[in-house]
Amino acid sequence: MKIVAIVGSLRKGSYNRMLANTIMERYDNKFDLEILDVGQLPHFDQDTETAPAEYVQFFKQKVKEADGVIIITPEYNWSIPGVLKNALDWLSRVDKVLIGKPVMTAGAATGLMGTLRAQLHLRQILTALQVKLLPPVGNEVLINHASAKFDEQNGRLTDEATIKFLDDVIERFVALVAE
Repeated sequence: MKIVAIVGSLRKGSYNRMLANTIMERYDNKFDLEILDVGQLPHFDQDTETAPAEYVQFFKQKVKEADGVIIITPEYNWSIPGVLKNALDWLSRVDKVLIGKPVMTAGAATGLMGTLRAQLHLRQILTALQVKLLPPVGNEVLINHASAKFDEQNGRLTDEATIKFLDDVIERFVALVAE
């Protein structure tokens, strides 16, 4: 099973990148995960959408070939970051590679609410893009107080309760992809 991850953070020490790396390593017996780089995407421009830059074509092809997508977002100003919205804009235009694609969302933040508001906005966008989402109840990977739940030295999630919850959500996501 081929899964791609789209991480909506460019920060070097991003907890969301650490979450993607944890998923890639922890579940390597369930799927192959490739983390795509949203930082290389140019700003979406409708004037170039039918003949986009080479990296846009590469990015869209990776998503098209994947069996499923994991979108991991931080929360900026109660919403998703611009780089993530930009990536979704590219993926939703012309060949629309996300339609019908199984998608799981997750996110980590240092505050109390995790990425609750960002993921609500993300779900609105993904619904418009006609993806196949896990239902939110019981599948909301909203990691709060991230600085206490990740080991910044090795860059991995270490909080046992969060890992157990993530194990369960990943199982349901793998089942969704296999449908």
